[in-house]
Amino acid sequence: MTELNLIIGGSIGALGFALIFNIRGKRLLAATVGGILCCSLYALLGFFMESEPAICFIVSMAISIYSEVLSRVLKTPTTTFIIPSLIPLVPGGSLYYTMSSAFEGDFDLFLSNAISTLLLALALALGVCVTVAGTRFVMRIKAACERACK
Repeated sequence: MTELNLIIGGSIGALGFALIFNIRGKRLLAATVGGILCCSLYALLGFFMESEPAICFIVSMAISIYSEVLSRVLKTPTTTFIIPSLIPLVPGGSLYYTMSSAFEGDFDLFLSNAISTLLLALALALGVCVTVAGTRFVMRIKAACERACK
């Protein structure tokens, strides 16, 4: 039941951020499906892996690939789908607990929470960067092959 709540909450969060960013029509549906996919993959990988940063890295790569494909199909910038789809993975709760422990003066807990929060944020960013760089590399090779074949 917890996984279902995660998926429902993530899809509502993705839908909400897509609406805030003024995404409409089939792009809104695609961004919401991205949030559902994000939370589903996160829940699924949670059964097989214990490292939350590793799970976030893999999920952010998968969502980035999903966004790259949809951006070409729907002729829309990739960020239209990446941002709302990855919102459920943003470590907001972890950041809250980090700041709370800092204000309470518990610096051991602050340091532990801060490292955890930074690892999660880094995993998300690296997943997106690796996928975007890989996509650009493949597209350049494809363009070079097409030019060479002419």
